[in-house]
Amino acid sequence: MFGLFQKFKAGLAKTVSAIAAKTHGLFGGRKIDAASLDELEEALYTADFGVETTTEILAEIKTAFRNDPALQGRQAAEIGATVLTRVLAGSEGRLALKVGSLPSLGGDLHGGGGPSTAAFPTVIALIGVNGSGKTTTTAKLAWRLKQDGCSVTLAACDTFRAAAIEQLKSWATRLDLEIIASRTGADAAAVAFDAWQAARARGRDYLLVDTAGRLHTKGNLLEELSKIRRVLQKHDPAAPQHAWLVVDGSLGSNSIEQARVFHQSFGLTGLVVTKLDGTSRGGAIVGIWRELRLPIYFLGLGEQPEDLQPFDASSYARAVFGLEDKQD
Repeated sequence: MFGLFQKFKAGLAKTVSAIAAKTHGLFGGRKIDAASLDELEEALYTADFGVETTTEILAEIKTAFRNDPALQGRQAAEIGATVLTRVLAGSEGRLALKVGSLPSLGGDLHGGGGPSTAAFPTVIALIGVNGSGKTTTTAKLAWRLKQDGCSVTLAACDTFRAAAIEQLKSWATRLDLEIIASRTGADAAAVAFDAWQAARARGRDYLLVDTAGRLHTKGNLLEELSKIRRVLQKHDPAAPQHAWLVVDGSLGSNSIEQARVFHQSFGLTGLVVTKLDGTSRGGAIVGIWRELRLPIYFLGLGEQPEDLQPFDASSYARAVFGLEDKQD
């Protein structure tokens, strides 16, 4: 947990710095007073924690302050982290790893005879608007699964964006990942079809589908997502087993509407929040969870593959308030 916590602390540094600046170092040891409570309220709003969460945090700190007028900022930080962890209860998405479970079928990928009794690969579809970090997240997730001993195939189904296929291929080469791709402008559902057959024939544990980036307001593009789902379900009625929305954490509360529309149209099963290392608005995670109750599987806390970290509510809450890990 120590390594994980340090990743959270480093990745959320801009949010922590912004809160510290607005509260004039309250959590560094200042004594609580009315002015510092006002500063903290402004800081939490600015970091996009939202009205409900900010109100809950301040209410508990104010209660503690009334009971102990000598309350220090560090004690207030502990209270804030406790409230935040409680608000995020149940938010941690956990992927039950399937390692080496699929026998290779071998032979012709398109051979007849109907489906075998062998288990199917678990399909994770990555969804989101352009610029959210979806393609790089797909590659980083595949790398994490591979590090955990799983076998993975990538499906380059973002066939609408000219650079997307090459971008995923580049990551696949860099990280030694298997990829199924076609040309720009190809039918994304056909690529998904071929990739599923290849993954199953080769006995892969996971198929990660990088879908085309799209605005959540464009119905025709949302229909393309539905087509990919229909094609996958011709192979496996349960596919995709996971449909994760990749959201840019720097968008703050604006990402909630994205998540809502994608959830209504495609049926999301979870979230990956990226680019938190580059924003001071790290509280948006809380608003998305409170609004949609979609589990958060991973956070993007940097550029390197290992910077895609599984979400841990306690580490997140303590890092935001500038605290150390409880185990330290």
